[in-house]
Amino acid sequence: MSAHLFEFRTIKGEALPLSQFEGRAILIVNTASRCGFTPQYRELQGLWERYRGRGLVVIGVPSNDFGAQEPGTETEILEFCEVNYDIDFPLTAKEAVIGEEAHPFYKWVAEVGGEGAAPRWNFHKYLIGPEGELVNVYSSKVSPLSTELVNEIEALLGA
Repeated sequence: MSAHLFEFRTIKGEALPLSQFEGRAILIVNTASRCGFTPQYRELQGLWERYRGRGLVVIGVPSNDFGAQEPGTETEILEFCEVNYDIDFPLTAKEAVIGEEAHPFYKWVAEVGGEGAAPRWNFHKYLIGPEGELVNVYSSKVSPLSTELVNEIEALLGA
């Protein structure tokens, strides 16, 4: 199975099928506005600006699953991201990322990547390859600009 089979809804309510990104690398991150890791939004925006022209897609998935750190409405989340971090990479509608109510993408990564692949906190990162394969999983503690993650992105983009 491929990540390209899944679809999210954008934070503005439009369809966001991952199939539209076939042939590109995708970094999917569950996000929250009131988390100690929230400043990673700035780093995610930096990755997006640096690599989108070479084919990287960054997608933020707001979730209130950990510590109730994303309690706002989708309008409030979007405003927070734009005002505080000047985010212009795609954001999805607020989603559950763990448990029975988890979005199907998150159930898939837990199945494909094993139990350790399920998000354990906000800002858990999933690197998806051009064919829709799960390339790697990064914990919340791994900076989006870490050498490890950047090197893997560059390898996928044919740096």
